[in-house]
Amino acid sequence: MPILTYFLPLLGALALVYAALQATWIAKQNPGGEKMRAIAHSIAQGAIAFLKAEYRMISYFVGITVLFLVYFSTTSAHGHPLTVIAFVIGAIFSALAGWIGMHVATRANVRTAQAARTSLAQAFRISFAGGTVMGMGVTGLATIGLGGLFIAFLRYFLPEGMTNTDGASLVLVLETLTGFSLGAESIALFARVAGGIYTKAADVGADIVGKVETEIPEDDPRNPATIADNVGDNVGDVAGMGADLFGSYVATILAAMVLGSEIEAPGKLGGLSPVLLPMIMGASGIVLSLIATFFVSIQENGDVQQALNKGNWIATLLAGLLAYLVIPWVMPATLSMRGHFFTSMGVFYAVVTGLVVGILISIITEYFTAMDQKPVRFIVKQSYTGHATNIIAGLSVGMFSTALPTILFAAGIYGAFHFAGFYGIAMAAAGMMATTAIQLSIDAFGPIADNAGGIAEMSGLPQEVRQRTDILDSVGNTTAATGKGFAIASAALTSLALFAAYVRTANIQTIDVYKAPVMASLLVGGMIPMLFSALTINAVGEAAMAMVQEVRRQFREIKGILQGESQPEYDKCVDIATKAALNAMLLPGVLAMGTPVVIGFVFGPEVLGGLLAGLTLSGVLMALFQANAGGAWDNAKKSFEKGVEIDGEMFYKGSDAHKASVTGDTVGDPFKDTSGPSMNILIKLASIVALVIAPYIALEAPVTASNPQGMAMQDNNLECTID
Repeated sequence: MPILTYFLPLLGALALVYAALQATWIAKQNPGGEKMRAIAHSIAQGAIAFLKAEYRMISYFVGITVLFLVYFSTTSAHGHPLTVIAFVIGAIFSALAGWIGMHVATRANVRTAQAARTSLAQAFRISFAGGTVMGMGVTGLATIGLGGLFIAFLRYFLPEGMTNTDGASLVLVLETLTGFSLGAESIALFARVAGGIYTKAADVGADIVGKVETEIPEDDPRNPATIADNVGDNVGDVAGMGADLFGSYVATILAAMVLGSEIEAPGKLGGLSPVLLPMIMGASGIVLSLIATFFVSIQENGDVQQALNKGNWIATLLAGLLAYLVIPWVMPATLSMRGHFFTSMGVFYAVVTGLVVGILISIITEYFTAMDQKPVRFIVKQSYTGHATNIIAGLSVGMFSTALPTILFAAGIYGAFHFAGFYGIAMAAAGMMATTAIQLSIDAFGPIADNAGGIAEMSGLPQEVRQRTDILDSVGNTTAATGKGFAIASAALTSLALFAAYVRTANIQTIDVYKAPVMASLLVGGMIPMLFSALTINAVGEAAMAMVQEVRRQFREIKGILQGESQPEYDKCVDIATKAALNAMLLPGVLAMGTPVVIGFVFGPEVLGGLLAGLTLSGVLMALFQANAGGAWDNAKKSFEKGVEIDGEMFYKGSDAHKASVTGDTVGDPFKDTSGPSMNILIKLASIVALVIAPYIALEAPVTASNPQGMAMQDNNLECTID
C-alpha cells in the first residue's frame, strides 16, 4: 500500500485539532450578562434535548438497516459483513459531525451578541470561528472515516499489498466501503428533514402570530415561540446542515473512487492513483480551506459579504493550483478505462471544470437571493400591492432561477466528460468538494449570527446591537442560499457519477425507455421529489398551525404576557416542534430508501436505472426552485425591515407591504430550509442505495469465448445510453 495513503487520515486529524483550537478560543470570549447566559442556556438545552431524541429514534432505523445488511451479506455471495461495520461507522460519524457543530454554535451565539455591543468586526470574527468549527469538524471526520476504513479494508482483503492485478479485490473493498456512505447519507436525510421541520414550524408560527397578528418584533421575549425558533436554527441549519455536507463529501469522493478502480494506471502509487486521487484532493482541500480562513476578516463596518467571498475565492484558486501540481505527479500521463483513453491533464481540466461550476453557482445564487439584486427588488416591489402578488413574484423568481444553474450543470457535465469520461465528471464533483471546509464555515456562520440577534432582542440590549447582528444575519441568508446551491451542484455531478458506478456494478448495457417498465419507472422517479416535498412541507404546515394555536392560547389565557408582566411558557412550543419533527421525519426517509430497494429487487436493475434518472432530474430542479425562492422571499422581507423605497415612497417594518413580505417569507421558509435542502440528499441517497444493492441484482453477463465465466463487461466508451 502506498505510504501516501496513511497521511490522508492525518490531514483529517489536523482539521479536528484546528476545530478544537477555534472552539477553545470561542469559549474564552465574554458570554455577556446573566440574562443573556440564561437565554443561551435555554437554547442550548433545547437543542441538545432535541438531538438526543432525534438520534434515539434514528438508532432504531440504524438497527433495522443493520439487520437487512447482515441478512444480505450472509446469504449472498456478493455481500460482506464489513459493509455492516462501515454503515454503522458512517452513521455515527455523520451524527457526530452535526453534534459538534451544534454544540459550538450554541456557545458562539451568545458571545457574538455580546461582542456586537461594541464591535461588528469582533462579532463577525466569533460567528465565523463558530462556523469554522463546523467546516473543519465535518471534513475532518469524513476524511478520517473514509481514509481509515479504506486502509483497514485494503489490509484485510490484501494483507500482502496491492498491485494492479488485484482489481477484483479492490472492487470488493470499494463495494464494502459504500456502507460508510450509506450510513452517512441516511443520517443526513433524517437530520435535515427533522431539523428543517422543527426550525420552520417554530419560525412560521412565531412570525404569523408575532409579527403579523400582534405586530411585535422578531425574537421578542413576549412571543412563546421564540426559544423554539432559536433552537431550530441550531438543530436544522447547523446540526442538519453538518450531517448533510458530511454525507455529500463522502458520497462524492466515494463515487470517484469507484469509477477510478476501473482505470488502468500502472507505475503510479502501485496502480492505485485513480482511486487515491479523490481522497488526496479532499484531504488536501482541508489545508487549503484552513489557509483561506485566515483571509476572512473585516475592519469595523467593513463589507461582510466581500470578506466571505474573498475566503471562498482564495480556497478555490488554491485548489486549482493544487490540482495542477498534484495530478500530473500522481497520475500517469495516459490512462485507460475499458479501452477509452484520456490524459492526466484531462483529469486536471475536469477538476477545474468542477471548481468553476462551484464558483459560478455561488454567483448565480447570490444574484437571485441577495437584497441588492434585481430579483429580490422585484419581489419587494410586488409586495406593494399585497400578499398575493408577493407570492406570485417569489414563485416566478424561484422557477426562473433554475434556468442558468441547469445550463451550467449541463455544460459542466459535458465538459468534464469530454476531458476524462465519467471519471472526469466524478473528479469535477470531487474538485468542488475540495473546498467544503470553507464553504461550510461560510454557511454555518449565518445561523450563529441569527441566534445572536435573537439573544440580543430577548435580552433587551440596545438597538445598535441588533443592527449589527442584522447585518451579519442578512449576509447569512445569502450565504445559506449559496451554500445550498453549492450542495445542489455537487449533488447533480455526484449523482451522475454514482449512476455511472451503479450501471457498471449492475452490468447494464443500455436503459431502453421504449420498454414500458422503464418508462413507468422514469415517471415514478420524477414523482418522488414532488411527493417528498409535499410530505415535508405539509409537516411544517401542520406543526406551524399547532404552534400558532398554542401562541394564541398563551396570549389569550396568560394575563400580562403582552405587557411583559408574565413569563411565556416557552417549553410548550419547544415540545410541539419536537414531536412534530420526530413524527414526520420517518415517512420521507422510508420513501427515499425503500423505493429503490423495492424497484430493484422486484423489477430489476434496468428499471431501477430509469427510476434514478427521473428522480435525479426532478430532484435537482425542485432543489434549485425551492432554495432560491425561499432565499429571495426572506431577503425581500429583510429589505423592508431596513427600509426600502418603492416608486419614490419609503416603506418600513409594520407597513402593509412589509406584512405581505412576511407572508412570502413564511411560505418560503419550508422551501429553503426543509424541503429544498433535503432534495440533494434524496437524489444521492437513492443512488447510493442502488449502488449498495447493485451486486445483488446485477444482470448476468453473456458467456463468450473472450468472457468464459460470464464476468461483468462494459462497453469501451463508458456510456450507458438511454434510447
